[in-house]
Amino acid sequence: MFSIPSSKKQTEITIKKSRFIATAFYVDAREQAIKNIEDSRHSFPDAGHHCWAYLIGSPSNPDLMAMSDDGEPTGTAGKPILNVLQRKRIGNILVVVSRYFGGIKLGAGGLVRAYSGATQTVIDVLPLTKFVPKVQIRLSVDFSQEQNLRHWLSTRQLILSEAVYQEQVNCLVELPEDLIEEFIRTATERGWHISESTTKS
Repeated sequence: MFSIPSSKKQTEITIKKSRFIATAFYVDAREQAIKNIEDSRHSFPDAGHHCWAYLIGSPSNPDLMAMSDDGEPTGTAGKPILNVLQRKRIGNILVVVSRYFGGIKLGAGGLVRAYSGATQTVIDVLPLTKFVPKVQIRLSVDFSQEQNLRHWLSTRQLILSEAVYQEQVNCLVELPEDLIEEFIRTATERGWHISESTTKS
């Protein structure tokens, strides 16, 4: 079990006249992360560095992770940001730290502490929620059963993700893992034909 951001958050710290603006985003794909990094560059166009790290999936076993020092000395920015994310066990997250140089050099150790501290500051105020794995299920139902399927989903605050009308209604639903057993039991009772299920991280 791990946490994920439930909204975007931004904080700022100043160290020896350098400003470090940290922005945390929810991301679940590389393309989304890249877009948010570019958005940060546009939001702070005069910043000298936009250092970042992201984790997609579980922080202990991520599907994808990447980081960038963006011109800072190697290992002084991206890695410290990533270390904070891993230590806090937060997944599906991107943190971008935009730095405005204040004229006083911090040294390698000072930079590591600054980027770690900026990341920690935004994480401390970041709204989090528990990640619940979901399973995508493809199934086909008779036309007479489509409304029953939609009703079953709606009573659990879920919706039918896709419906293709052919000889039967070919459907796609996305369910939290804790509802899978109940759904399969209901499908068996009502003659819904499950063709495929895939866990979505």
